[in-house]
Amino acid sequence: MALTTSTMLRLGTTMPNFNLPDVISGKIISSEIFSHQKAFLVMFICRHCPFVQHVQHELARLGQDYHRDDLAIIAISSNSVQTHPEDGSEQLKEMAVELGFNFPYCYDATQEVAQAFTAACTPDFFLFDSDRHLVYRGQLDSSRPTNGILVTGHDLRAAIDAVLVDQVVESEQQPSVGCNIKWHPGFEPKYSSR
Repeated sequence: MALTTSTMLRLGTTMPNFNLPDVISGKIISSEIFSHQKAFLVMFICRHCPFVQHVQHELARLGQDYHRDDLAIIAISSNSVQTHPEDGSEQLKEMAVELGFNFPYCYDATQEVAQAFTAACTPDFFLFDSDRHLVYRGQLDSSRPTNGILVTGHDLRAAIDAVLVDQVVESEQQPSVGCNIKWHPGFEPKYSSR
């Protein structure tokens, strides 16, 4: 495991387009189908990462707490199954069912979507406004698997709440920390570290 932080993509960046299979329904999920939402949250997660396991129940709560709001949520796993078969589609589906995810959980087999977002770690969060401009990237909250701080989702929830009521999101944001995305053997984006 290599401890890795978010790339902290420039705020205001336009959300990359994507079409990915949802491991739960088997349907192709397109970024275009959520164009009517006021906010769009993209979460790069996986099954095996201890940092994701530490916050996974809060991720499920986000889906439950905001399901009636104008927020679209999608989770994406981009880890290579060549090196980490425990992050394959069937295992991701089991995770989604166990946790009660009520949002799509997609698998990025080519890793092109992770590269387009400059995702570097799991978990990594990207929140876009109604114009599909990046308004938040960084940590869920200050909790880590070994620091004893309660998982609340404070930082991400504050950003979501601001977007939903047309307020400016605080620009001072802390990077997420987690395991590096497991790139296919022989490949590593310039922006990531192992």
